Amino acid sequence: MEALQDYEQEEVEVQLLLEGVFRFYGFDFRQYSPGSLKRRIWYSAREQGVPTISALQEKVLHDPGSMELLLLAFSINVTAMFRDPDFYLAFRNKVAPWLRTQPSVRIWHAGCSTGEEAYSMAILLKEEGLYERSRIYATDMSEMALGKAQEGILPLAPMREQTTNYLKSGGKGSFAEYYTARYDHAILDAGLRRNILFTRHNLVTDGSFNEFHVIVCRNVMIYFNRSLQARVHELFHDSLQVSGVLGLGMKEALMFSPHEADYEDLDAPARLYRKVR
Repeated sequence: MEALQDYEQEEVEVQLLLEGVFRFYGFDFRQYSPGSLKRRIWYSAREQGVPTISALQEKVLHDPGSMELLLLAFSINVTAMFRDPDFYLAFRNKVAPWLRTQPSVRIWHAGCSTGEEAYSMAILLKEEGLYERSRIYATDMSEMALGKAQEGILPLAPMREQTTNYLKSGGKGSFAEYYTARYDHAILDAGLRRNILFTRHNLVTDGSFNEFHVIVCRNVMIYFNRSLQARVHELFHDSLQVSGVLGLGMKEALMFSPHEADYEDLDAPARLYRKVR
């Protein structure tokens, strides 16, 4: 009985926190996947040194800085340079040739977190001769995550593994050419940032802001419930030009989405789809 009461109390605390965040700040997390959401809330509570979700709510509602830390917890995804190299290899082989036929290229990286995958795309475009006429719009809801992304400074230790990812993705040069090692950090080449615009956008509440040739949103919607996934798919469909390409995460798919019939498989194992209508 006590365990049930604790569970019910936690459920109420979570609901009150999310409702308070929505009413006060306008960020709507009420349709996020409950299991993942609770883990991230408790992670933020520990990081901010509070013992309960109710205490976290009080802190968040009175301190915008605390709210930013909560947003960072919600936005953090497992990310790396050239994560899932098969995706980038398929992109090189099946999307880049089509992009070369376009006079300019607009790419939206939605839920970019700390920017590793947006920088990976910049490297790929550079090697495919496309970067100079491309614009990458990298968006996230967290200002802190975007700030880290704009810095272009990564931990040095994982770069050996990420070099392997780069090579598996069809990399055409030396990965080390794209960063400078300094102490325990890797500083990415400033030229990679020139055509990337890091800006705030909330997939849950914000609308379309351009028409794109490519939209990449990988490993973000796995944290949304079915209703919210449908809303985001609607947003992407509205934002993608006909013949444009949608890239999803390896655990995500178009199946059962409201626009499943509006795409064709470009490379289904790599989660690349072309919009046909």
